[in-house]
Amino acid sequence: MSKAEYSYPEDEFDVPSNPDVPRGVHRAPRSAWSRWWPFLAVVVLAPVLAFAAVNFLARDGNLPSLPGTSTAPDAQDDAPADTPTEGETPTGTETTPVDEPAAPTPVMDTPIVVLNAASIGGLAATQAEKLTTAGFTAVTTGNTEATTDDSVVFYATEDQVATAQLVADTLGLGAPTLSAADAGTGISVVLVTDPDA
Repeated sequence: MSKAEYSYPEDEFDVPSNPDVPRGVHRAPRSAWSRWWPFLAVVVLAPVLAFAAVNFLARDGNLPSLPGTSTAPDAQDDAPADTPTEGETPTGTETTPVDEPAAPTPVMDTPIVVLNAASIGGLAATQAEKLTTAGFTAVTTGNTEATTDDSVVFYATEDQVATAQLVADTLGLGAPTLSAADAGTGISVVLVTDPDA
């Protein structure tokens, strides 16, 4: 059917459309920018968001550490304000640790005499044997008269206190007593009763 044979009047649908305007369901080609901007947004925003997330987690201390690395905070950052840093001289009053003297050690070759004041045969020899077994090397025995109600260890000088205490502990006696008159030049053990009884 030709246009001459067309019996209806012309309307807007009969007018040819502009060639630059999309026709029907077809659309005009997209510009390069409209096709590439989503990819550019991902490439730019992903590193920025990752950097922000790492900094946020590191500030809160929730960031997991890699093997072989330390997550301990820098000691210099946590140091009190008045603590001098390396190379500075201290400004406040600072106490220096005082070396405490070492505890005196027993002298195993100190002369020790074990005196039997209990009139029990072999008592001094038995107790002297205990001291020899404990490592004392200058132990002798003897007899004496009882001057106290309890068995006692006498020592002559303050530097013998550790040795006298070890003697008393070995024989199961009480604390030793400082008495140069009763101890002589070393340590004297006066047995009034049998410590093993």
